[in-house]
Amino acid sequence: MSQTNTSLLEEVVQWSQETCRQELKSVLPKLTSLHYEAATWNDCLRILKIITEMFLPHIGLSELEDECFSKILPKAVAMFDNMMKEIMNQVGELSSQNTELCAFLRNILQAMVQLIDALSICVRHVGSFEEGLCLDAIRSLPTCILKVLRKTFQHCKDSEIVYCGRLSLVADLLQGLFKEAYSLQKSLLEVLDRISLDSSASDEEVSDIVAVIHSLLDICSIISNLDIALHANTWKFLIKQSLKYQSLVEEQLHHGDIVNSLSDNLLASLHSCVEMAEQIKLAGLQETVQSPEYKLFQKTAKMCRFFANTLVHYIKEFKYFLTKKSSCFHQLYLQIFSKFPPSLCAPSLPTALTGELSASVLVPMDAFLLQLLPLRPFAEVVLEPDVWLSSEHELPHFLMLVNILGQLLSQPEEVMELWYSGSQFPEDTPRLPLFHAIFISFRRCYTERKVPVRLPGVMLKGQAQAEVTLHQHICVQLCASVAVLPPVYFPVLERCLMDAVLQADTPTALLAVDVWCFTARYGTAELCLHHVLLIAQLVKACNSECYQLLHLGLLLRRMVFLMTPSHQLELVAEFSPSKVENLPVWHHVLLRALSQDVRLRVETEIIALMQRVLMEWEDGGYKLGQVDKVNTALGSLLSLLRGHPSPEEQCSLSVVRMITQLWSRMNPSQLQTHLVLQDTLKLLLSATTVVVKNIRPEAISQALLCLEAVVSQKCPDYLLLAALGFLSSLGKIFFPEDCQSQVLPRLSSLFGVLLADKSWLLHQHALEAFSYFAGNTNHEEVISQSLCVEETKTKVINYLSKTLKVLEDVESRLKRLKLEKAVIEQHNKKLESKESGSDKQAAETEAITEPEPSPKRARQETSADEEYERHIQTAQSSLKALHALVESKASMTAPPPSWLKAKLQQLMTLIREITSVRHST
Repeated sequence: MSQTNTSLLEEVVQWSQETCRQELKSVLPKLTSLHYEAATWNDCLRILKIITEMFLPHIGLSELEDECFSKILPKAVAMFDNMMKEIMNQVGELSSQNTELCAFLRNILQAMVQLIDALSICVRHVGSFEEGLCLDAIRSLPTCILKVLRKTFQHCKDSEIVYCGRLSLVADLLQGLFKEAYSLQKSLLEVLDRISLDSSASDEEVSDIVAVIHSLLDICSIISNLDIALHANTWKFLIKQSLKYQSLVEEQLHHGDIVNSLSDNLLASLHSCVEMAEQIKLAGLQETVQSPEYKLFQKTAKMCRFFANTLVHYIKEFKYFLTKKSSCFHQLYLQIFSKFPPSLCAPSLPTALTGELSASVLVPMDAFLLQLLPLRPFAEVVLEPDVWLSSEHELPHFLMLVNILGQLLSQPEEVMELWYSGSQFPEDTPRLPLFHAIFISFRRCYTERKVPVRLPGVMLKGQAQAEVTLHQHICVQLCASVAVLPPVYFPVLERCLMDAVLQADTPTALLAVDVWCFTARYGTAELCLHHVLLIAQLVKACNSECYQLLHLGLLLRRMVFLMTPSHQLELVAEFSPSKVENLPVWHHVLLRALSQDVRLRVETEIIALMQRVLMEWEDGGYKLGQVDKVNTALGSLLSLLRGHPSPEEQCSLSVVRMITQLWSRMNPSQLQTHLVLQDTLKLLLSATTVVVKNIRPEAISQALLCLEAVVSQKCPDYLLLAALGFLSSLGKIFFPEDCQSQVLPRLSSLFGVLLADKSWLLHQHALEAFSYFAGNTNHEEVISQSLCVEETKTKVINYLSKTLKVLEDVESRLKRLKLEKAVIEQHNKKLESKESGSDKQAAETEAITEPEPSPKRARQETSADEEYERHIQTAQSSLKALHALVESKASMTAPPPSWLKAKLQQLMTLIREITSVRHST
């Protein structure tokens, strides 16, 4: 600096305030010029202090920008940047031994504090004006100060890394620097808050306000971990300015960056709260509410609430500028709810702390969803048909859908249409109806259903809420929604219910059945009749092997209970039980669901049809080709017995007679050869179980004989399960002494084999059946003889004494359930993928199991051995049946017909002719 300039500065510092005011016009331009040309930090800072302390108080508001701020503030920012660069260049050599460098760096930090103090004087001077402030009058001030603040806060945030273990050498100055910057920002925001722009504001003013908001957003990202109060106040001002000038700035604001930052801060605060809560739990401090840890937790929880509410407020005002953030909003919701029960990945926290955190975060999420409901892009993200979710986000997504369902009724018609109806046109982005999406999401929550997770139930009769399963929770929510659903959306609901019933996952189908039954009860009787007739038609059309039949049959069984007597008569008229083709429908109807008159009519027709079928079978020579028809009638008879209010007391003699007749036709040697007879055996076992007290010992002995034949060989599980039900029912029977030698050993042998079965399902059912039998029987020798194998005996004793194996820990159980989920999902997809080819598969199965093909079916080529074996087995079966018939007639002193002997002689002659045939080699 020249001697002349130095003399001017030395002279000026001696002036009084009055002299400064008088010489302002002549001296200020010289000082600002000197400040711009200053080559060193000391000179620059010295001149800046003279201007701000001595001359600034005398400058009017209208001259501030042009005469002062626009000339000195950019230079001040440049000087601050150079100081910061010098620190970064020199700090690597800093150490306690290098006193010279330490003093140099401390001098720079002190100079930075002084520069911020000079900027504070500028802000205070602007704030001293009482008249309305104009942004044009101080345009350089906020821009330059925010640049300095950003660099200051960033330096303080990175100080541990920058000074790398030598922070103690400058910590006091850094602390002072942060305090000065904190105070400067507070003063600046107060000044900016006094500025007001209207619709006539210039483009430059609007751009300046937008720049201020974006600069504050940058500062927010820096100070998030420095000071809670500063962070919160900066965000409050940012949002306040955005809303204050909403109509002016909404087209220019970086809305995506703002909501991203709010979301990140919300998640970071939530994560901090969770970590602190875990530490409090480990330290056992949750009861000490005055502990520093607990107070810090509360402060952080308040920040969670602040960010959640701020995000909701911002979305409310700018939602139509945020449509591209729909996927981010969806993920935010999922991430938040995955941190709280009942999510399986939620951390285990003290109940009180979980409650506080839930009130801070989860409560605002309801309002969060409410703001997003009108946005079509958000609906498209949430209702995407093939939405991919991680396992920990399946339940949160499901809870989101349930929450949306509960909020829709308060929405305008166009919003309900958006969510209830799904995509309507090919050009629309694919979007599932909400009900359909809920059923799909429930299906995916396999692990949560199995645990099971618990959710709050509804309050009943003034009783406090009880926790319920996922199924109960969603069932109540869906039924409540159906009760107030506008009629226009009922067709959509019906389609969604039908889709859910017809898919492969049985728990999901059961949920749909529950909701469907509520819909039928809540609606009109005519609606119920319409649904029942439709379901019955589907049941009738189903292949007996398809999985949908189970779901539809259950739905039909429950829906019939809801019909009026007159409508039940219409069902009987439409699907008369007197026709064989209608019997699949009556397999699934329980008699006790029907009114007395209808019940009597159905019972009479089914029994009459069964008698007619058996008579036709007998007249046809008991051909195996008619067994399917017998099985169909027998299935309806079984349904009749199971559905009767008191089957054992009310069972007619004709039913017992028919069951006994069928047992007399069951030939153990045919059961492995003709698989269709295994279906007959299964039905007979189940029917006999219901009326076992009315069955003669001879028929029971024949049943055990048949069981021995199939149990000793590989047979279907469904047949073994029916066998276990039958065996357990025999505990009610006391066998006469003359048949005990035949019955009891077979009983013991069968129980022994089934109790040793390696299949966990069959083994469990065997334990239950044996336990029931043992608790009721008078033949105690069967019990001991069934337990000859020590391993089997030990398992039965452990079961009866309720001895548990070592319980798996929670982590192992969850891991196992997740593995199960993958297997179940693969199985269900396999079932559904095969459904399109089910007709072909059924035809192939029928060709294999049907011993007497239809004349219209093309003849299948078989080997010579197979031909011989088939004819021999048929002849052998017929002769055995004839032998049994002759013996039974002889015991009743009724002689066989006179022509029988001649026919048998003819057969013997035919056998001799067959055996005498020789073939040339």
